[in-house]
Amino acid sequence: MTAIAEHPTTTGEPCSPGDFIALDEEWSTHNYHPLPVVIAEAEGAWVTDVSGHRYLDFLAGYSALNFGHRHPALVAAATEQLNRLTLTSRAFHHDQFGLFCRELAELTGTEMVLTMNSGAEAVESAIKVARKWAYRVKGVPQGQAQIVVAGSNFHGRTTTIISFSTDEDARADFGPYTPGFVVVPYGDAAALAAAITEHTAAVLVEPIQGEAGVVVPGPGYLAEVRRLCDERNVLMIADEIQSGLARTGRLLALDHEGVRADLYTLGKALGGGILPVSAVVGSRAVLGVLQPGQHGSTFGGNPLACAVGRAVVGLLSTGEFQQRSAELGAHLHGRLNALIGHGVAKVSGRGLWAGVEIAPGGPTGREASKALAARGVLCKETHDNTLRMAPPLVITKEELDLGIDALTEVLSR
Repeated sequence: MTAIAEHPTTTGEPCSPGDFIALDEEWSTHNYHPLPVVIAEAEGAWVTDVSGHRYLDFLAGYSALNFGHRHPALVAAATEQLNRLTLTSRAFHHDQFGLFCRELAELTGTEMVLTMNSGAEAVESAIKVARKWAYRVKGVPQGQAQIVVAGSNFHGRTTTIISFSTDEDARADFGPYTPGFVVVPYGDAAALAAAITEHTAAVLVEPIQGEAGVVVPGPGYLAEVRRLCDERNVLMIADEIQSGLARTGRLLALDHEGVRADLYTLGKALGGGILPVSAVVGSRAVLGVLQPGQHGSTFGGNPLACAVGRAVVGLLSTGEFQQRSAELGAHLHGRLNALIGHGVAKVSGRGLWAGVEIAPGGPTGREASKALAARGVLCKETHDNTLRMAPPLVITKEELDLGIDALTEVLSR
């Protein structure tokens, strides 16, 4: 990739990374703490900053870029659709909507699709559907439906979702909070069983907790969640927004456990790194409770989103990316596990997704992220001492080694 020419200073336009960062700091809200890298171009697993420096992307937009930057098939689908039709609203039908819903349902082995935009919207939609199902089908008294969630969860940052967050950074000072949620420890099936009552509509769980540090629950936990839901007439909702769509080596992270959910929330990679696309997919008996006027979105299921989503489904339907994630993930975890005792305390995760807990006495996660960026590798901390790695599924074994070699060097210093 060619280096990017600097903007001419005579025009008063920003030209250096510091100029662009200063603009961000002055004119945008400070709700993120990004690394001091200003990206201007990208392709595959690599990005280039405004000064022409290249970096290996080891984060992939928190799984939104599973297929890498500007995948040719996805760019082609978007470009073709941009030249035809971008938005109708759901006041009318369009020629991409039904095809996208059918193809996504067939890919995921489900019966019905509810299209939205962001991942948080998908989770909010699943919550609404679960409550309506509880009142109309299960017979829970109006206004008393409860949803059981796991501690250390991350499902988004809307007011309702942060109401059941245990992360004080996400929750503090945003009350009053939405009622109707019961929090139990993640991975504790006994606590879950005790929390379910006749008023429980659903259990909402991440098959792997991403923000918490790519935490995989113990063997049998997710199967027990499914058993308890069946036994107590409760819906199981799996948040696969980060863990789904080939990130873990299977289409869905639940597939590793042989478990099926009643509803899945999907997002991030569903938009191919081009635009926000999300969906709730599941059984007709559950999603079918929605009737016209009860839920919607101006942009949800728009023609451009559906065209890109169809191209994403096409990439996933071959199984190539699931296989790449499984094979390269084994290499990633093998190399990372070899660092335990050499600056690493613990490695968790599955497929091309890993949480790397830095040993006491080593750098903080933020310090390690900055040191990696200085060596041309982009990664990001979650919490104080854990790095979250989620490279694009198009990455090569040699590129993986470049990133892990850089981490090894950072930890050795």
